[in-house]
Amino acid sequence: MDKNRIAKSGATILYRIEDVPPLQVSILLAFQHIMAAFGGIVAVPLVVGGVLGLPVADLAYLVSAALFMAGVATFIQAKGIGKCGARVACVMGTDFTFVGPSIAVGMAGGLPAIFGATILGSFIEIILSRFIKPLRKFFPPIVTGTVVTLIGLTLLPVSIDWAAGGYGAPDYGSLKNVAVAMAVMVVTMFLNRYGKGIISSAAVIIGLIFGYVISYPLGMLNFAPIREAGWVALPTIFRYGVTFSLAAFIPFITAYLVTTIETVGVLMAIGEASERELTSEEIEAGILADGVGSLIAGFFGAGPNTSFSQNVGLIPLTKVASRFVVVVAGIILMLLGIFPKFGALIAIMPNPVLGGAGIIMFGVVAASGIKTLKEVEMNNRNLLILAVSIGLGLGVTVRPDFIAHLPGALKSLFSSGISAGTISALVLNILLKEESKLAYGSEEKSIEIPPVIVEE
Repeated sequence: MDKNRIAKSGATILYRIEDVPPLQVSILLAFQHIMAAFGGIVAVPLVVGGVLGLPVADLAYLVSAALFMAGVATFIQAKGIGKCGARVACVMGTDFTFVGPSIAVGMAGGLPAIFGATILGSFIEIILSRFIKPLRKFFPPIVTGTVVTLIGLTLLPVSIDWAAGGYGAPDYGSLKNVAVAMAVMVVTMFLNRYGKGIISSAAVIIGLIFGYVISYPLGMLNFAPIREAGWVALPTIFRYGVTFSLAAFIPFITAYLVTTIETVGVLMAIGEASERELTSEEIEAGILADGVGSLIAGFFGAGPNTSFSQNVGLIPLTKVASRFVVVVAGIILMLLGIFPKFGALIAIMPNPVLGGAGIIMFGVVAASGIKTLKEVEMNNRNLLILAVSIGLGLGVTVRPDFIAHLPGALKSLFSSGISAGTISALVLNILLKEESKLAYGSEEKSIEIPPVIVEE
């Protein structure tokens, strides 16, 4: 890569989308993405399986299947297969949007019904991926900037919960938890700012390792999950069977619509962070990869897969937008799904450790959105779009009971702060007309001031 070219152009990215860092560097950087996404990937099957009262053996398999399929979907998205995959640094995995529908369907029809609905619902995204290009005109900078900012702002409460010990934890907000989180945040920040080369790019994983080290003497590491995890867990097609029904499919429709909207926003955010605007074709391919990844997941006993917004912050923070790094992350995720003991090693990471890094990562995403908005003329129309969208997006995030009494479909559609804010921005961008200059016909009206004649 021509470093002089980058320096002259003023670019801030060390490795661009098509650049291929050395393999050992790529593996190190890939683990940063995995650690950022790992908690979200394993939490969904644990929550759904726990509510359904599944035995430990089934929970273990669901976690392994979720990791394996997250790796497959990530590989497809970043590497690209034909017209499937945006070919950018986008990490995929199971999403909390599908927890509610999965529990509802699972209580009525068990795991086979969940996987059947996952397969049927995937065709919603596959079909919608063909209509992204005509919809692209509805995503001007005021909308994309608002969406990217919202992605960061709505994730920040999650990182604060992590830093405090995890929502609902008995020691939530304890001095020990906050101190560990702040220590990780400070180390990550200074390494990223003052480190050279790989030290700066790998600041997040170095900060997380530092967090592991200081957590051990504080008694925050529990090695029991590693001892209890099996050595090998091979994914099996239709291990629990599959059933297809309209009743199970309906709850998944809104969830798939929400993830489609969110994936469009995430892909645009990745483009912003990577300093390259994605084309409509690339976004269409990204949505298609969402659908295909979920389709395959249903066969192997995993939930729907979609893009992970929390990983976007790693791109501007590490200055690495290389999709090769994320391809490597996909392969590692597949291996973690096959060898559960290695996955358990990451799973025991204390929440405050991840929270310290998360505050920086999600804050950087919000800052990237603000950077885009800086280029937008903040007239009355655009200010209203920004204000209402941010207000509703953050409002739903911090006060989810606000939409508790909405009809089921609307409640699902606005359950995520990202989707609520994105839908608001899209609708307001259409309804609020552009401010135009006063004109006669098609020509601007100009007022000529006659010269002042001074008589002597």
